[in-house]
Amino acid sequence: MSAAARMSPLREPLAAKVPEIGVLFWVIKLLTTGTGEATSDYLVAGNLVVAAAIGFFGFAIALWIQFRVRRYIAAAYWFAVMMVAVFGTMAADVLHKSFGVPYIGSTIFYAVVLAVVFYLWNKQERTLSIHSIVTTRREVYYWLTVLATFALGTAAGDLTARTMHLGYFSSAVLFAGLMVVPAVAWWRFKLNAVVAFWWAYVLTRPLGASLADWFGKSRKLSGLGFGDGRVAVIATAAIVVLVGYLAVARNDIQRGQPGSGARRPDRRNATP
Repeated sequence: MSAAARMSPLREPLAAKVPEIGVLFWVIKLLTTGTGEATSDYLVAGNLVVAAAIGFFGFAIALWIQFRVRRYIAAAYWFAVMMVAVFGTMAADVLHKSFGVPYIGSTIFYAVVLAVVFYLWNKQERTLSIHSIVTTRREVYYWLTVLATFALGTAAGDLTARTMHLGYFSSAVLFAGLMVVPAVAWWRFKLNAVVAFWWAYVLTRPLGASLADWFGKSRKLSGLGFGDGRVAVIATAAIVVLVGYLAVARNDIQRGQPGSGARRPDRRNATP
């Protein structure tokens, strides 16, 4: 290997950089959304500047680690998701709390941002499938998409809970129902798997955030009053246990990737 190749900070991946989709993927994804919401709210309540610094540096370090590894590693991937969850929550809250943008405005703004990222990604790569995350450029688009979904979901959850006065539990029920739609449409009506995946993925954010707020916020705010800090600690502990299991079991490596023990599928017809 040449010296230039050894020093390159963003070498091309050796295998897919994201996990296979299964039940634990969705469970951990929901937990990270709740952790991001509770952690962000807890930190911001103390000191906004300190919270922003922690959120940004955690986000930067996590993505640096994720881009340095050359194949999917459970701990690195889910650490990045957690930090994106915290930072994405703060990004959405800044528009409302610091600049006075109403929740409907921030929801529309981040929906447009997400649409633009999807458009550029698909225009350049001709696929939005997570089974195609095998180049650095695709991984960049993937994490831009993830960040946009967290910011959009945060704004949408606040919109339904506060502006529309549904409260946190009713908002969670609403988003859970909406999340079932792509699953049923894919299962029964042959909805494109990539569309179904991203539809559900976007909705995990407001669902998880609404549940975290319901558990953490005070009763006068339609919550159960357990506290944001306690919710963040419990959710984080659950994530650590589940990711630890995945790291040992290694059953979340995409089929056909090194270490998966399965034959590589035909990527021309790959689903999410």
